[in-house]
Amino acid sequence: MPNLTDFYINGEWMTPQGASSMDVINPATEESVGQVSLGTADHIDQAVTAARAAFPAWSATSPDQRREMLSKLADVYEARNTEMAQAISTEMGAPITMATRAQAGSGISHLRTFMDEIGDVLWTETPDPDAPQHQILREPAGVAALITPWNWPMNQVVLKVGAALAAGCTMVLKPSEIAPLSSMLFAEFCDEAGVPAGVFNLVNGDGATAGSALTAHPEVNVISFTGSTRAGKLISHAAADNIVRVSLELGGKSPNIVFADADVEEAVKRGVAHVMNNSGQSCIAPTRMLVERSVYDEAVTIAAAAADQTVVADPAQEGGHIGPLVSAAQFDKVQGLIEDGISEGARLVAGGPGRPEGMEVGYFARPTVFADATNDMKVSQEEIFGPVLVMMPFDTEEEAIEIANDTPYGLAAYVQTGDADRAQRVSRQLDAGLVAINGSGRAAGSPFGGYKQSGIGREGGTFGIEEFLEIKNVAGLLQ
Repeated sequence: MPNLTDFYINGEWMTPQGASSMDVINPATEESVGQVSLGTADHIDQAVTAARAAFPAWSATSPDQRREMLSKLADVYEARNTEMAQAISTEMGAPITMATRAQAGSGISHLRTFMDEIGDVLWTETPDPDAPQHQILREPAGVAALITPWNWPMNQVVLKVGAALAAGCTMVLKPSEIAPLSSMLFAEFCDEAGVPAGVFNLVNGDGATAGSALTAHPEVNVISFTGSTRAGKLISHAAADNIVRVSLELGGKSPNIVFADADVEEAVKRGVAHVMNNSGQSCIAPTRMLVERSVYDEAVTIAAAAADQTVVADPAQEGGHIGPLVSAAQFDKVQGLIEDGISEGARLVAGGPGRPEGMEVGYFARPTVFADATNDMKVSQEEIFGPVLVMMPFDTEEEAIEIANDTPYGLAAYVQTGDADRAQRVSRQLDAGLVAINGSGRAAGSPFGGYKQSGIGREGGTFGIEEFLEIKNVAGLLQ
């Protein structure tokens, strides 16, 4: 791991002058594991300048050359995956088993997928075979500003960096200042793999200073941001002054519709496990479970038992338990929303406020289930980002769809049914960028993004690469 106070700019680790610092806190122990520097507008300008200078040469590389670079980076990452998992577990509290397989493992998976998908991009297209003098070209957009969150750090970093590298863009990454260790290690991977100087740059910092400077920089051509809807709106305003393309992956409040013709026990257990995974800190967590009334009471009993059986433990231990929330601020937010659910009249059937029994240190929250919620409650509308599930009954398919869509968000939705026609019919009516039927996973290279206030644009595979490309129409080529 490099010196935590350094930034990676123009192929070198540099000690930033004039930067303040902040502690990186291990959420399981509440102790500092080091300090990182908080970049200023000057540091951002240095990084963007390096990226701009590197753009002509990198953008001129062929897709095959960029695939080779992705391959080298993936090989370095895979060889050092254990280090990456440890960094993620330390900085944001993911249990080490999950950190190794899912959190860190997602980065390798995305790099390998981009290697495959780069060949599927139509870099040069002749739309009319009878008019070969007319071509459509897809070209790198320029300097990319990449801002990533703390909850799935490498998943989001590699979805952006991998796509930008594949497209031929140069970039500046500003990771979350709460969980920067994994991104600094990733910068070391880029250096070891031989990514050319200036192509990838990293500056740590907070959103108000470094993030604002990066998104408003006049030499940035495309912005890719993952985080809160509130921050996404601010970034959109900043980008508007320079007419910069923005890709946003924002919040979610995903519905999980359980019909009576599903395997109710399996569906409910799977839904609870999905909510509790990563301690509820996943934007696509199915946190609103809508259950057909004829099986609602049964589902509530199953969900409460599943939550009670969810083990909360030290993330340093191997196993299938969940760990802490990422920070004191996130712990306080989740606790406040649990209290709101109680005061609003939702029926608490599992968990509740406070830490699990016997855990006095660390930002650990109790796996919580509310029954008999209504969709106008705060806990039903706000993204809690903690291990909290709300349940509510419905009577008809039409009512289920209405409740599911009655939210500002539209990132993901889930349908549990034994009726193939219903699965097709309902999925087409849900306002969501992802609809998963009966626990199905997503294929590699699938587009990821949302409707409404869940964002703009898509990440993953060719869809993600195209977010970093411009389209040029060339007419009248000499034959």
